Amino acid sequence: MKNVSAPAHGHTHALPFRADLLLGGKASGSVSHATFTRTNPISGDVVTIASAATVDDVDRAALSAASAFPGWSATSPFERKIRLEKAAELLLHQKEAFIPVMMAETGATRQWCEFNIEYGAKILIDAASMTHYMEEAPLPDPLPEPYSVSIRQPAGVCLAIAPWNAPILLAVRSIALALACGNTVILKTSELCPATQRLLGDVLHQAGLPDGVLNIISNAPADASLIVEALIAHPVVRRVNFTGSTRVGRIIAQMAARHLKRCLLELGGKAPLIVLDDADLDEAAKAAAFGAFFNQGQVCMSTERIIVLDAVADAFMALFVEKAKTLTAADPMAKTRPLGALISADSGRRIAAMIDDAVTKGAKVVVGGQVHDALMDATVIDHVSPTMRLYREESFGPVVSIMRVADVDEAITVANDCEYGLSGAVFSRNVPKAMAVARRVETGILHINSATVEDHPHMPFGGVKASGYGRFGGEAALDEFTELRWMTVSSDPKHYPI
Repeated sequence: MKNVSAPAHGHTHALPFRADLLLGGKASGSVSHATFTRTNPISGDVVTIASAATVDDVDRAALSAASAFPGWSATSPFERKIRLEKAAELLLHQKEAFIPVMMAETGATRQWCEFNIEYGAKILIDAASMTHYMEEAPLPDPLPEPYSVSIRQPAGVCLAIAPWNAPILLAVRSIALALACGNTVILKTSELCPATQRLLGDVLHQAGLPDGVLNIISNAPADASLIVEALIAHPVVRRVNFTGSTRVGRIIAQMAARHLKRCLLELGGKAPLIVLDDADLDEAAKAAAFGAFFNQGQVCMSTERIIVLDAVADAFMALFVEKAKTLTAADPMAKTRPLGALISADSGRRIAAMIDDAVTKGAKVVVGGQVHDALMDATVIDHVSPTMRLYREESFGPVVSIMRVADVDEAITVANDCEYGLSGAVFSRNVPKAMAVARRVETGILHINSATVEDHPHMPFGGVKASGYGRFGGEAALDEFTELRWMTVSSDPKHYPI
């Protein structure tokens, strides 16, 4: 059995992978020696044996992070910058060590794995560039009376809970700025890709991160609630960030509220793509296909709803359907196809039930529609209406709903008739008109003449409504990982009323 915590460039690990905990800079089993397994979503073969943390292991991780905090927070912003930049370099250099692990655990295509690694490196570099915000300006000489200043300081121990769907990209996002700001971190990996995310610990350790600055915990699925609550409740944990489903996000928010812990939640989405009657239909069709089906639609920003004006609906559909027919799925370990596997056969059954519900209520399957365990080709469902599950529920799969509307006002009404509000898009050749529509669509992110799946490490990333609150990325994220403090200095005698 190969230990996944020792990657080497160009080395392909033998199955199953081993994912130990990372505590105080050392690979460690759990106190109980318990483990759990992750199976490949297509073959069902065991691909990972991971240590299953206990509440005692949570305490070990938290105390390790707390012990490392004084030293790490005292390092210069420049030193933290250098180490994060080195981690980005190593992540790219060790790409071939990550890809087979991620493909085996998640069923993702090689293309998606490479994108995760390359974008993860960009996030590390961007976080490195943010360290200058933590530099303290020298005191003026002479001091004005009184002297008043606001300063940012690292918050302390940050808990990061990462998902499986973009396991490298989103795990890096959950820890990079926290580290850049001088915090120490506990990363709780997804139960569905513990080995993939465990590898990040070694990259950052090799980049010079001191022992205990990043600790990594994995847990058996049955223990998730117990472990997460123990992590959030631990007295040393000061910040929580979670990326995942709205259902779990609500639980995280409730736990954090009970313990008065600030949390950043990036949750589910059901992104609308609005096609106005003056849109470039070729561009809209290309963007819609990419947004709906990249990574099998298992992206929080995935285009789940295409809202198209009646005047151009048939013309748009002709182009979109032609593209969708080419997007077929296969086992990425065996064949190269545009789509890989869903995360599980259960996910396929859930999506199939949503399609069946829509069809019985009058929708029409135009492309695809068949689910074979964890494999599903691109699927297009036309004439989706409010009575159908597909209209409201996040499918998180390669299926997109078509909703035909009479005019712009109806398009906006339909776009906002949804509990989610993460990403969206509007297509129109008239940019001022598109901007006017964009301002009325209730999402945290809105792209004009571009896909709903779009990101930049430095831009504020997050949603509204049931898509969560808080922002990753850029200056907006500084509040999530720092304490903003007001300090004064007085030299002259003060006069008080009593």
